[in-house]
This record gives sequence, C-alpha cells and structure tokens, in this order.
Amino acid sequence: MIKKDLSIDFLGVHFENPFCLSSSPVGNCYEMCKNAYDAGWGGIVYKTLSPDHFIIDEVSPRFAQLSKEGTPFVGFKNMEQLAEHPMVQDLNDMRRLKKEYPNKVLIASIMGETPQDWTDLAKLVTDAGADMIELNFSCPQMTSHTMGSDVGTNPELCKKDCAAVKKGTNLPVMAKMTPNITTMIPVVKACLEGGADGVSLINTVKSVSDVDLDNKIALPNINGKSAVSGLSGKAVKPIALRFLQQIRSAAGLEQVPVAGIGGIETWEDAAEYILLGASTVQVTTAIMQYGYRIIEDLTNGLMHYMDEQGVDHLKDLVGLATKNIVPTNKLDRDYVVYPKIDWDKCIGCGRCFISCQDGAHQAMGWDDEKRRPVFDSSKCVGCQLCALVCPVGAIKLGIAKMKPGRKGEPDKIDASSFQLPNYDESTTK
Repeated sequence: MIKKDLSIDFLGVHFENPFCLSSSPVGNCYEMCKNAYDAGWGGIVYKTLSPDHFIIDEVSPRFAQLSKEGTPFVGFKNMEQLAEHPMVQDLNDMRRLKKEYPNKVLIASIMGETPQDWTDLAKLVTDAGADMIELNFSCPQMTSHTMGSDVGTNPELCKKDCAAVKKGTNLPVMAKMTPNITTMIPVVKACLEGGADGVSLINTVKSVSDVDLDNKIALPNINGKSAVSGLSGKAVKPIALRFLQQIRSAAGLEQVPVAGIGGIETWEDAAEYILLGASTVQVTTAIMQYGYRIIEDLTNGLMHYMDEQGVDHLKDLVGLATKNIVPTNKLDRDYVVYPKIDWDKCIGCGRCFISCQDGAHQAMGWDDEKRRPVFDSSKCVGCQLCALVCPVGAIKLGIAKMKPGRKGEPDKIDASSFQLPNYDESTTK
C-alpha cells in the first residue's frame, strides 16, 4: 500500500490529513464525531453553536435533492439550522472529544448576533478545548441581517464580529464565507483586518432546487409551503473553486490560508481544491449520502495521486494550479484543438451530429446510408462539444493547431483523423 505524508499544518494547527467534516448535520453530537474520528477523518468542524436564547426548531422534511437523468445528489438542498442541543451539552461533548482524541483537530463553529455574543461564544469554545474557531458568516437560513449570509456580504459587520471574537480567544480564527455575493475580496480583507487568520469557503448557495408540478410547491414541501435555502453537493463545486481562485489570485491575498468546501465527493475533487490553494477541505453532502467510510477512498486516492506526481508531502501541491487561471483576455486565441474520432468505437448514435448542427458550427454532417457522422474540417472551430456529448468516448482531443492567418501558416489538418474508413477528403465535405 502506498504511503505518503497527508499531514498538513493549517493556521498553526497540525492535521494528520486534510479531510474534515464541515459544520453541518454530520457533526452534530459526540457519537457522530467519535465515529468520524474512528473512521480516519483528520478534523471536525462541530455544528454551529449559537447563544442559548436562540430557539432552534427544525422543519420536516428539510432536505431535497437535485438530480439529472437518474443521477441523484447532483445538488442537495437543506433547511438545516444550527446545533439544536443546549449549549452545555455541546460544550461537554466537545470537551469529551478533545480528551479522548487529543491528536485529532476539533474546530468550533459559532454564530452570534451581537459583538458580545461573538466574544462570549469564543470564550466558551476556547475553554471547551477547541483547536480553532470558524465564524459562520454565511448560513443562508438566517432571516436577520445581523446573522448568517447577510453578515457575509457586509465587510463592516464581518470586521467588527472578527474583532469581537478575538477579544474572547487566543485560538486561530477562520471566517466562513458566503457564495451569495459577487466578489469575496472586500469581505475577506475586512475579516483579516478584524483579526481573522484565514477563511473557509464556501457555504451553501441560496436556491430553489425543484418545484412539485402537481402541487405547485417548491421542495421540500413543508405542509404546503417551502422556502429559499442552501444548495450543496457536486453542483456547487465550480462556484466554490471560482471563489477560491479569486481570493488566492487577488493582490495581497495570495498566501491567505483557505479551507475549501463545496461538492467534494472524491479524492479528485479534493485534489482540485488543493491545487487551487486550499490547505484543508471540508465535506458534508457526500457523507450524508455514503457515510464516514468514504474517508478511506479519499485518503488512498490522494496518496496514489501524490505518488504519480512524485510528491511526498501534501503541502507541496497547495496552489500549483492557481497561476494557470488567467483573465479571458490573456488566453491564447491562436490555439485550436480539433477533435479526433475513433471510428471503431463510434456507435452511430448521432449525438455529435445533432449537437454540432443545433448548438455549434455545423461541422458534423450525417451519412444516412452508413448511419455514421461525417466531418467537415473546414467548418470546425475546435469547440469540442462533440467530444463532450459522445456517450462512448469515441471523440477525443486531437492535435493542437494554429489558426489560419495567425502567427504564420498552420500545419495542414490531417483530415484522415476525422474520416470513416475508405473515405477520401471530398467525401467529408
């Protein structure tokens, strides 16, 4: 079995591996967190604690899934609120966890409404033995403008609340960012000015995922009504990666410590976050679907990837891909990659023909007699839509070419790459 060093230091705290439970239903009590630690998770962000005077009263049902063509959990909508136990119970659970698992990382998530709330909560979780504090500036279920995602869009409030937390603790502090915003940069800078040491991103995306067409009620249907709430799962990963790249590419934020969250189901997902600059990653939706055991797949897969890349220490992968995302006006417009078709694999389904005709540049024609597509290389612009829709992987990226009239004459396109057997060039046009 391949062994690589998955440990990493984040905000001065040592993690045995970068995989953590995010603040959510999956880390809601001692028993759940214990099971996660035993399974091999490196850290836990305990479900968000709030002052005892907040009344947490959950709705039923409170989950809905977004699916596509029979694939469940493409997106996962939840209306879950904060930790519903009495504060003393959660604090006792945290003390017990830290005593029994001293080498595992325990992160306390907190949310207050006033500066004093934030300070008091910070003191309580510090005394309970937390290793780090995450500030929930991003929960989409809150209706008060002084709590949840509304705070995360307000740089002034974020700065004030970060400063209030630092009055109550000497622990590392990270602010959890909301994606329900155009740019995070001003808010992240305000959090750092207020004393935050790093950030975690993203929380869930405000959404209406599906509508029951018969009853005309958005899902989940709660006694005839529903509400806007947070979407998680694979569908939000592109949004999270965009914000991660935005922050790590912003002037003055290139080295800001980041915990990545959003749609992490596989080791490949985790590696993407790490390559774009996250040091640790947090998971919820995949655990709710598959259980804590997925940590074995995550750690083993990431170690195999490190072995393939010739990397011994996880920290050496952090941020390697950031420099390769540039503004669109910096992309090479002289570069074009034409498709290469493996006719032995082609099943003649016509997907490439339909998509090219109706959604691209009409470079793919159709031979009714042979029931196969035919390719007109003179019309192709290399968009690769045909490769994306092919259900059997018969279309791949071919050789990159230079566009005619740019940087000199291009190499002649090898039309044989696109042809059916025994077709000549004239047959494809």
